[in-house]
Amino acid sequence: MMRWLALAMLLALALPGPAWAIADPSEALANPAEEARAVRIGEQLRCLVCQNESIEDSGADLARDLRHIVRQQVAAGRSDRQIIAWMVARYGNFVRLSPPFTWLTALLWGSPLIALLAGGAAIVFRGRPPPPPAPLSDEERARLQSLLGA
Repeated sequence: MMRWLALAMLLALALPGPAWAIADPSEALANPAEEARAVRIGEQLRCLVCQNESIEDSGADLARDLRHIVRQQVAAGRSDRQIIAWMVARYGNFVRLSPPFTWLTALLWGSPLIALLAGGAAIVFRGRPPPPPAPLSDEERARLQSLLGA
């Protein structure tokens, strides 16, 4: 009897369960156009907890809260730019999956090239190695022998 019960429990665990969506359907906006717009905005925003995932793809609690804020602002009639600007003002440019091009990001992306050029310049302009030392004279060789005790 116990074997059959254990087998039934194993079979129940092996059966596939329902797949739960990340976004709660009750949070979706009633207007399909507004919901699609909220999803598009959410796909541009990074989940601050996950690594390189949008808030629409993330299952983190913070991402859920940010999705909710985006939907609230879409429903309030704010533009895409205003919503993204609000998020950037609150969390910095890191919240954007594609941050804008600035001098700081140019320096960040250009730093490998700068390092490569600096290394190449160091190799080219390093100068010649110093010449090898002159051989020992007979007097120096005799003194060395006396110091070594030979």
